[in-house]
Amino acid sequence: MIEILRRADFLDRARVRAWLVIAAAMTGLVVLAGIVVSRGGVDPLGRPLGTDFLSFWTAARVAIADGAAAVWDGARLQAEQDATFGPREGFTAFFYPPVFLMIVWPLGLLPYLAALAAWLAVTWVAAWRGLAALARGAIGEGIGAIALLAYPATFVTLGHGQNAFLSTALFAGGARFATSRPILAGALLGALVFKPQLAIALPVALAAAGAWRLFLATGAFAALWCALAWALFGTEAWVAFLAMSKVARATLDLGFVEPGKMVSAFAATRVLGGSSAVASLVQGAVTALVLVATWVAARRGRSAEGAVVLAAVATVTASPFVLDYDLMILAVAMAVVAREGLRHGFEDYEKITLLAAFVLPALARPLALGLHVPIAPLVVAALFAVVARRVGRGTVTGEA
Repeated sequence: MIEILRRADFLDRARVRAWLVIAAAMTGLVVLAGIVVSRGGVDPLGRPLGTDFLSFWTAARVAIADGAAAVWDGARLQAEQDATFGPREGFTAFFYPPVFLMIVWPLGLLPYLAALAAWLAVTWVAAWRGLAALARGAIGEGIGAIALLAYPATFVTLGHGQNAFLSTALFAGGARFATSRPILAGALLGALVFKPQLAIALPVALAAAGAWRLFLATGAFAALWCALAWALFGTEAWVAFLAMSKVARATLDLGFVEPGKMVSAFAATRVLGGSSAVASLVQGAVTALVLVATWVAARRGRSAEGAVVLAAVATVTASPFVLDYDLMILAVAMAVVAREGLRHGFEDYEKITLLAAFVLPALARPLALGLHVPIAPLVVAALFAVVARRVGRGTVTGEA
């Protein structure tokens, strides 16, 4: 059994390709069925299609009608959501900074379903193209698109109408151009300020790798995107966002977002019965350990691309507020490990780890909610170890 797991020879090209085609077809059929059985953009359970996207779209609508500062007024946002789909218990909050409002603002000019379709289509294509460029032909664009459709995180992101395709595209693009065009890479990575918790490991990795041009460009563009959002929406929008951030922290501490839907060490501790205080201590220890390991691996590898890829997977472990759709970001690491493995051979336990990481988004939430078995942190940690080993050995160089 150990030998089977170590080499995972059963994961050959033909078998993997067949599995991916089947899984991609299933994703397409389920999404199509969900659309067919919906009525007026509402599914049979009374939820709007793209559930979380309702927050993005109504935020844009409120900003257009009443000004940006009103977006972080919970009562105003709920009124807009109720006006669209009728009164319901609770509402979908908008915890994002004005930078993200700048991104989604044009969607408020479209009807809901058209905006949802445009959002998911554009961001999915961006993620696909970014990952394809990062793989540099080792996987093949056709099978790469199928693999992305088959990846369960795609289904989760589509179902929630979330922004994980966007964050994946930014990480993939940043990694792809980290060595050859660091200014462009910095512009892409700096845009992660739209969801700051996803960039927690990035400065550590870039500094450790000595990628100073990319480090400075990323920081400069992050500041630039924030300044542009300030110029567009004014100081009041930032003040309102900062006030809402306290509510976001309470949402985490009080469990208003079901811990089983999240994939962090914090959430795993809550699923296992730990208090918020204990969960925070556990998460703090895990974050510190991951950041130290990131520093060591990136320092040894001295590769800008390797640092970005390592930061992408490290972030999923180091940040406390990461949901199952954010596992989409792991596609960046998986694409690079698959690229290097197909070109130069896979190392021990790499293929079985890739398989575990690939199926994780389909299992993480059901196991955590149904059986109180939070497996996500362990699987992500295993993938982090695989990537850290390659980056530390200098095999992820950014060279074609």
